[in-house]
Amino acid sequence: MSSTNEQPQIWWKRNARLEDALEHGLKEKEYNDIVDVLGRELNMVEVGICAALYSEHCSYKSTKVHLKNLPTEGPQVIEGPGENAGVIDIGDNQAVVFKIESHNHPTFIEPFQGAATGVGGILRDVFTMGARPLALMNALRFGNTSELRTPYLLAQAVKGIGTYGNCMGIPTVGGELFFHNAYNGNCLVNAFALGLVEHDQIFRGNASGVGNTIYYVGSKTGRDGIHGATMASEEFNEDSEEKRPTVQVGDPFQEKLLLEACLDAMKTGAIEGIQDMGAAGMTSSTYEMAERANTGVVIHLDRVPQREEGMNPYEIMLSESQERMLVVVKAGREKEIEDVFAHWELDAVNIGEVVEGQNVDLYWHDELVSSMAVSLVTSSVPQYRWPEEEPELYKERCAFEVDSLDEPQDLSSAWLKLLGNSNLCSRREVFDQYDSTVRSNTVIHPGGDAAVIRIKAPQGKTQKGVAMTVDCNSRYCEADPRHGAALSVAESYRNISAVGATPIGISDCLNFGSPEKPNGMWQIAEGIRGLGEASRAFEAPIVSGNVSLYNETSGQAILPTPMVAMVGLIEDATLCVPAHFQNDGDHIFVLGETDCSEIGASEYLASQFGIERGTPPRLNYELERKTADKVRELIAAKLLVSCHDISSGGLAVALSDACLGVYHERGAKLSAPKYTGRKDGLLFSETGARYVLSCKSGDADTVRDKITQAGLALTAEGTVGGNEIEIEGLASLSLENAAKTYRAGLNGLFH
Repeated sequence: MSSTNEQPQIWWKRNARLEDALEHGLKEKEYNDIVDVLGRELNMVEVGICAALYSEHCSYKSTKVHLKNLPTEGPQVIEGPGENAGVIDIGDNQAVVFKIESHNHPTFIEPFQGAATGVGGILRDVFTMGARPLALMNALRFGNTSELRTPYLLAQAVKGIGTYGNCMGIPTVGGELFFHNAYNGNCLVNAFALGLVEHDQIFRGNASGVGNTIYYVGSKTGRDGIHGATMASEEFNEDSEEKRPTVQVGDPFQEKLLLEACLDAMKTGAIEGIQDMGAAGMTSSTYEMAERANTGVVIHLDRVPQREEGMNPYEIMLSESQERMLVVVKAGREKEIEDVFAHWELDAVNIGEVVEGQNVDLYWHDELVSSMAVSLVTSSVPQYRWPEEEPELYKERCAFEVDSLDEPQDLSSAWLKLLGNSNLCSRREVFDQYDSTVRSNTVIHPGGDAAVIRIKAPQGKTQKGVAMTVDCNSRYCEADPRHGAALSVAESYRNISAVGATPIGISDCLNFGSPEKPNGMWQIAEGIRGLGEASRAFEAPIVSGNVSLYNETSGQAILPTPMVAMVGLIEDATLCVPAHFQNDGDHIFVLGETDCSEIGASEYLASQFGIERGTPPRLNYELERKTADKVRELIAAKLLVSCHDISSGGLAVALSDACLGVYHERGAKLSAPKYTGRKDGLLFSETGARYVLSCKSGDADTVRDKITQAGLALTAEGTVGGNEIEIEGLASLSLENAAKTYRAGLNGLFH
């Protein structure tokens, strides 16, 4: 900041000018309104604070008017949006704490550290609530695989995710990966974490209790990550490479110490409130904790542990150095907390106190350098309702007629091509870099429909299972943002149901372009409406989430990507079933009817014809619920051996997936399914409410009877085994070629 001849000790004290505010990302009216309310000029420390908390990343100022319409309450919800993570009751005085969050801009600039610190940040969001993290997932978006930068970004981001999670000793149990030209200049990394907490051990980010002491705990503060929040709230351009200093540097071993120290400190009963220093660092934690408690705060910034010489209040308040927490300690019990952190060899320094009033006062060597009302940068941040405008080509794109296309002569070749598609092929090259077995809780590992971890219970008691998945069909959301978002919730619902679990809650990560462009705001608002509609229909409240806007480079926005992380519960983890066939001779059922015309916006249409148009599949909520209920009932009765939902790539790809397990392959022969219409539609349509099931041959009659008695359609049957994957009368693949193609789809992207 000190590009002039001013001394470092002085420049941050001077009064800010309008151009300083604009350079920091504040809008002219926002800056003028702040000055009017204060009745004085801002200094440079204050303009940095205001810009950070007014940023889209921290304030959600462009989406709050829409987000308030999402369903956030339910009988199991203990804590909804507004805290560091959502909390849902799972019985027996236990609750799961979970959240998904973006680290998109940092990852594009510095992929290893950007992705790694995304994992670190989401873990802190979970354990600051008092929960021990049990599982991680991630959702990734990268550009076309032929782009020169894509392999580098992918490999480094995956390495960063794996390194941080593995070093922390927390299993990465699932994820999602998609490639498209729209992400060439703006990749996405969304990180999810889930933890377990007892009801009476839930902590919140409140600066409560006048006279209580405020402690800084964890790693020392450096200059990394300054302006991270504002950088994440603006579009990229040709200068984005120069923003590397705004990317945080993570240390997972320090975070492991911080995790254990925080959980130990919480057991003392001396902590009143706690919050991690995430986006905007000390700025967000200080003001947000004071806002929640409706109190004032005094902070002595010169007491903050620093790892670099000559740091000043501006840098300390805006640094996003990792592995740090702000803790409010009950007066008189400070030594208990100091002793805990000393045991873990971490800093725990008294830097301030909770006071009466509603101001945050910042001191530097006993000199007051800032005094602003908490509400000025929290509840008073303006909420924008930007104009929405449906794109001109929207209806034309949806009206695309698939019958105008000739069916391929060789459906087997089209099928094999899809198996090698980077969006449908095996993800083993990715998840082999993650430890999914550590802590020995993982029941269903990466590669299935949903991951499942067991909640360990005392001997003789049933061990519950918690299922989790992340899903978003970005093609659908580009074709129709509202319907596409709803279909993404439906896909999550099917994935959770396919392992035998009942959905209990959602965390969302809304990745979009600029809200200030009418077409972009239309996508955002429509996507949120679709999420709300579907989460209500599936009775899965949205209890946490994140908004990541301005995902654009040189004016080119990403595809709308409202990522859905859904969590489910199964009362007995031993009942869960995998997605892959387990035994030769088992009987196969295809549950659900196919609409052969529903290939609009499909992976098949894009792969085979290079066309990204048409209407996504219809969504029948009643049928989805009825079908999923029956699937869960069959799993609970121990009648199914495997279950896999049918989604991207249609029946043909789902059948192949079921055959091509992570570590083994099995052939399958399916009878000619019942259908009318296009043959390629039968194979590759992405119609919803469908599953590929397998059961022991001796249970086939019982399964068939239960499904037909429920009024649901069985459209094909078959047998596991053999050296081919065949859909009778339509197409077949040799098991060897299918496996080779499927497992080679990401070749060349990791070195």
